Amino acid sequence: MCGISAVVAHQDIVATLYESIRNLEYRGYDSCGIGVVQNGQVVVRKNTGGVEEVNQKEHLTAMEGLTGIAHTRWATHGRVTQANAHPHLSEDARFSVVHNGIIDNYRELRAEIAAQGVAFLSETDTEVLPHLMALTYERTGSVEEAFVGALERVQGTYALAMVSALEPGRIYCGKVGSPLVIGLGQGRNFVASDINAFLPFTREAVVLQDGEYGVVTADGLRLHRLAPPRPAITRAPMHIEWDAETSRKGGYSHYMLKEIFDQPQTVLNALGSPQEDIETLAASVGAARQTYLMGVGTTFYVAMLGQYFFSRWARRYLPAVSSDEFTHLAVPGPEDLLISISQSGETYDTRQGVKYAQERGARTASIVNVVGSSLSMMTDQVILQGSGPEICVVSTKAALAQMVILLRVALALGRQEGHVAQAAHGRVMAALEALPATVETTLNELSGFVRNLANRTAEYPNWLMMGRGPYYPIAMEAALKLKEVSYLHVEGLPAGFLKHGTLAMVDEHMMSLFLVPTPAEGELHQQTLSAIEEVKARGGPVIGFCCAGDARALALLDHAIEMPQLDPAVAPFMSLIVAQLFSYFVALKLGRSIDKPRNLAKSVTVG
Repeated sequence: MCGISAVVAHQDIVATLYESIRNLEYRGYDSCGIGVVQNGQVVVRKNTGGVEEVNQKEHLTAMEGLTGIAHTRWATHGRVTQANAHPHLSEDARFSVVHNGIIDNYRELRAEIAAQGVAFLSETDTEVLPHLMALTYERTGSVEEAFVGALERVQGTYALAMVSALEPGRIYCGKVGSPLVIGLGQGRNFVASDINAFLPFTREAVVLQDGEYGVVTADGLRLHRLAPPRPAITRAPMHIEWDAETSRKGGYSHYMLKEIFDQPQTVLNALGSPQEDIETLAASVGAARQTYLMGVGTTFYVAMLGQYFFSRWARRYLPAVSSDEFTHLAVPGPEDLLISISQSGETYDTRQGVKYAQERGARTASIVNVVGSSLSMMTDQVILQGSGPEICVVSTKAALAQMVILLRVALALGRQEGHVAQAAHGRVMAALEALPATVETTLNELSGFVRNLANRTAEYPNWLMMGRGPYYPIAMEAALKLKEVSYLHVEGLPAGFLKHGTLAMVDEHMMSLFLVPTPAEGELHQQTLSAIEEVKARGGPVIGFCCAGDARALALLDHAIEMPQLDPAVAPFMSLIVAQLFSYFVALKLGRSIDKPRNLAKSVTVG
């Protein structure tokens, strides 16, 4: 959603704080700001725009101080204005707060505070926090009591960091329902909503849990439960395997392009997830009366593809449900299992779905990318996919890793229940193990062709993305990628839908892109070619991603990208990767903001 960073040290922290908030800009880029403790008050500079733009306006890097907080915002409460940007201050400028989440009772608190003569400067829910802390301090005379007392009044979700001029060497932080992590360095410590904020400086971290708060100084950390009697907590730090270089562009023009080209290693990492974890999750599916697959956005399409894997290899139908609809649709019980899929492990709707299932006695599992994330901590079993940091707002490599893991689980269940012969299992695993090298070669050899095609077709205003069987969820994800980064009107659908209404949209201005199965897939291949003929008969132009040498497909297509011939079990993955690359080059041609598309943020941690 938004990015929080805070730093306290024995030396000036502004350059470090500025770099840390730049590292989080993909979490929100409507506005940003920095607050630094200086001369008995907290000095705040903030404005609308990205971090570098705001620095040019407000000279953020010219600030000085030993303790500070910063924030990049994706607007939820209040418009994108300078006043609504974070940090927010108390009237006396002695308390300053940055906050992610939603304070459900902020209207009641705002009215109560305003009745005491306090003037509000913003439209945000966040601004109630520093005012509430200042008023509580007047009553208690303790900064810590002011911080905790304010949080006791708050209802909703939050991750926040606070600095006070009354205690200039401390950062106070707390969380309920939104991610917050503390980075531990030497004479310099950090608080952030995302480990990417401090990866260049330390890889030792403590994850704050719901209902906890921390007091961070340059030399240490003290943790407590928020609930009385506020007992102290001891928690060993974890070591983060990711390094800062992994999260940088590495010479690529955009993070999206880098992350697409990261995917050979992504597949290797997904294949490296312990087989014991795969087998355990497969056995849990086998023991469950009903297993649900849940995700939202890209991960919903990952879940949809998982349905095909379990149907094909384990002879099990696992319904895929979008996280935002799970509580309205699913009926989990004590004999059931929910597998939730999330890149960040913090997605609000997905966490709510897990809580809903747990309240009804269901067991839960998750496939996530971020160590120490909420989902990884709250589910009974977790598979960490090991994709490394994904900085671009649109997901590419994380989604591919999740798909590979689901295929491995489906194969394991098929083996456990006797539906997959040794020879078939060996063939698919060999195809998976060969995939990284094939992906690397394909990306290098086809990039120029994909870019040329994108340049020739980017001006089409309307698009249909179509596939059948396992290529249907890939088409849905391909459509999502193209609309996210290009802002074009793109509709994903199963190719069989054409004759049931969608053909009415086809004309010379509607570009149709088909994901063509391998000829070895027989009927699926033929059905897709028939759908292409339906579009051609109505005068619609057609692009196809097909196997090299597929003469029947090539004879029908106006434009084609010929991919290497692969085992049908893994061929949809290559279609996905080429679609990602195509979306990138279309957006590049149209001059879009690729890594930070308008109106979007990386992790939606609010409802």
